[in-house]
Amino acid sequence: MELRTLRYFVAVAEELHFGRAASRLHMSQPPLSRAIKQLETELGAVLFDRSSAGVSLTAAGAVLLDEARALLDRADRVRVRVAAAAGAATLTVGILGDSTDPGATRLADAYHRRHPRVEVRIRESDLTDPTCGLHAGLVDVALTRGPFDETGLTVHQLRADPVGALLRADDPLARRGSLKLADLADRRWFQFPPGTDPSWQAYWNGGEPRQGPVVRAVQECRQAVLWNGTVGMTPLDHESPAGLTVVPLLDMPPSRVVAAWNEGDTNPLIRSFVQIATAAYHD
Repeated sequence: MELRTLRYFVAVAEELHFGRAASRLHMSQPPLSRAIKQLETELGAVLFDRSSAGVSLTAAGAVLLDEARALLDRADRVRVRVAAAAGAATLTVGILGDSTDPGATRLADAYHRRHPRVEVRIRESDLTDPTCGLHAGLVDVALTRGPFDETGLTVHQLRADPVGALLRADDPLARRGSLKLADLADRRWFQFPPGTDPSWQAYWNGGEPRQGPVVRAVQECRQAVLWNGTVGMTPLDHESPAGLTVVPLLDMPPSRVVAAWNEGDTNPLIRSFVQIATAAYHD
């Protein structure tokens, strides 16, 4: 068995769809199907039940999935350790805004324990670039929030946070237990500079065109509210500085915390980063 074939198998097993798996692997479906059939021949076992209803794992396939994941993880560790011994193992991580999220702290601790000889370089991005430099080729992987232009990127959700309206503590609306966007229709909101990702701007403005001061960073957002009485949005788990409060917004979709990287990038350090991040943010 080749590691490449095992990666093919894991993709099909996770997608349970040959077409989606082929797209994920950046290959056409016929060679993927042939590779899986050859693997079944080599093992002498049928790995997938194929029917008009779809694809499902057989008992043998379920066993191989566990073993294949372990083997691929071990192979990735070997590559990382050899690269680290050669002094070539580095990973550049883009982080959006302030990096005080407990999930990020757990991720940093867990990643260091797993890869103590990997040099992790952090590039903190302001709010004008939610991809944290991915599109510009400045980072290997981004720890950020959606939505943004995902063209050419793979995006994996780590968590979804409810959001609220960030208000001055003495704002009349601050005494409410919850709000809807309509309650804020006549208020000024903070804006991001021209050229900011449109879907990102639209989300943080509640899906409507708004007027208000331009900001670039989390602290600038907070100061715009504190000094001007501007309305903004923020995840509910963020601590409110003195003089500010957050009121839950009932009709806003959650803010997605995601890991993102360039499509087709097979760097094992990225794969390990995403696996560890998934566990860290779940905790």
